Amino acid sequence: MSETTRKEPINWNAALKEILSGGVTRTVMSVILGFAVGAFFMIISNKEFLQSMGYFFADPLASLRAAGDVVGAGYGALFKGSIYNASAATFDGAIRPLTETLRLASPLIAAGLGIGLGFRVGLFNIGGTGQLVSGLIWATFVATRIELPPVIHFIVAIATAIVGSAIVGAFVGFLRARTGANEVITTIMLNYIIISFFNFLLLDNNLLQGATAGGHTKSDPAFETAKLPGLLGENFALNLGFVLSIVAVVVYWWLMERSTIGFRLRAVGFNASAAKTAGINVEGTYILALGLSAAFVGIAAANQALSSTGGVTPTTHAGIGFDAITVALLGGSTASGVLLAGLLFGAFKAGSSAIQIEGISPDVLGIVQGAIVLFIAAPPLIRAIFRLPPPQTTTMLSALKSKFFSRGGK
Repeated sequence: MSETTRKEPINWNAALKEILSGGVTRTVMSVILGFAVGAFFMIISNKEFLQSMGYFFADPLASLRAAGDVVGAGYGALFKGSIYNASAATFDGAIRPLTETLRLASPLIAAGLGIGLGFRVGLFNIGGTGQLVSGLIWATFVATRIELPPVIHFIVAIATAIVGSAIVGAFVGFLRARTGANEVITTIMLNYIIISFFNFLLLDNNLLQGATAGGHTKSDPAFETAKLPGLLGENFALNLGFVLSIVAVVVYWWLMERSTIGFRLRAVGFNASAAKTAGINVEGTYILALGLSAAFVGIAAANQALSSTGGVTPTTHAGIGFDAITVALLGGSTASGVLLAGLLFGAFKAGSSAIQIEGISPDVLGIVQGAIVLFIAAPPLIRAIFRLPPPQTTTMLSALKSKFFSRGGK
């Protein structure tokens, strides 16, 4: 007769400690603090509030209400301009802010995944801008100079953008592996080189410049067969680029969390020396990692090149490469984290004009973004402010030992 087994009681204190010590909790707290910093700057830059401070001691509640009105108007306008506009006359107008958020978030998500992949391997890929522009060049050439059947045309243009970006990233990885060149320096220099080359191409009518561009540096519009199809009809600008970004999130998750290649990438990022001892080709991994990193950035390049209605310009990349760094940091370089961070930053872009209508400078949103990244980059500060427990230790080293040393390093 078997003995009745007793279930051990759940240790709620240990469970709560594990939750609070996790990166998700710190990220949420960082976002909250970032919005609090933004609220502070909204308040001190408002003239009506500053006037109310003159009689603060006579009626402190009035000053507090004025501060609350400023913050409520600011973040209310952000919601109205990025999520849902309840005052719109039609349903299309009401949901258009959300579609704009998704549209603007699409390249940020794809590029953020690429930069985040580099972070997971211990590489600081600061060349997202150059890699994006490289993909932009190739995608624009295919979209404006080569005639292909519908569907096939934009598929070829997307593939070309990914390859064009990946070549630049793999070249940086090759320099790192063969010469030890720091990827931060090489990617920064390549940013300037590729952007200048792009501007040169736009000035030459035989290369990328449009025939009717006049004095403006601008390419021809992409052929209709090369443009990304819309998702919600002609009334909305949201197109297939958002679907590509979601597919990229799934691919990134599978690659980094479920594939053998992802394990090797993470192992090198955790401890390159231990990974090399375990039999991993660290130099080859650097080339592969930066190539894959740039390939994800290439998806953002395809989105920008094939979504432009009047042709690409020198500002088509619009700082996406550098914004992707903050998205990757905020998202913790994980698939779900980068997705949420990209949506947040897309909402900031979509809602910037709405808060300006309320008399608040859109630069406040830049302050919010900067504050969030600052707090993300300072985990001890967040733990000290909110009295969070220290993080749990990682087990990647033990995983390396069990996977490779148990097989004799094969």
